[in-house]
Amino acid sequence: MINIGPHEAGATNRALGEVTVGLTEYSIDYETLWVGTDPIQGCTDCGYCFTHGECAFSDLVNVAAKKIRSSDGLIIGSPVHYASAANTLFLDRLFRVISKDVALKAAAAVVSCRRGGASSTFDQLNKYFTISQMLVVSSAYWNSVHGNNASEVEHDHEGLQMMRILGRNMGYVISKLNGVDVSKPNVEKRVWTNFISLE
Repeated sequence: MINIGPHEAGATNRALGEVTVGLTEYSIDYETLWVGTDPIQGCTDCGYCFTHGECAFSDLVNVAAKKIRSSDGLIIGSPVHYASAANTLFLDRLFRVISKDVALKAAAAVVSCRRGGASSTFDQLNKYFTISQMLVVSSAYWNSVHGNNASEVEHDHEGLQMMRILGRNMGYVISKLNGVDVSKPNVEKRVWTNFISLE
């Protein structure tokens, strides 16, 4: 899992943490990589990655690429920044490097937002997966949580449920892709929430 948000323990991280509940039920090993707040160099279209299998800029992109190549699945978590994903310079370079190596691996996007922009960000992240022929794993609703920080996300019970369901679905798909005979995920009673805070 990659947290491309600027806050290591923020709302996006909280959402990814809930995904691990479902992954654990299927005994899926996981690791979370935080991109951090260091400046990210954009792609210069130099072509180095096509001949060397890594980016010419020696940074976290190459670390992430190596981890993804040796994994069975990928989850990218991002906060909403201006109705789009954070750190797209990182993602552009990362997928330039790994796109030909990740076909048919399981993938999912996770989004956190204060109020709006989640759907457009979710769509944007999924495009990185579909152009790379990855198998997009879904939840029971769009994979987003609402809250300005981790503690506010705790009040989004439906969003957290979607993260658990996503984790189970990802665990199920990865297990099946590896030939493991597993049962379909348990079905939770649906939680329904809205934006209105009732006192």
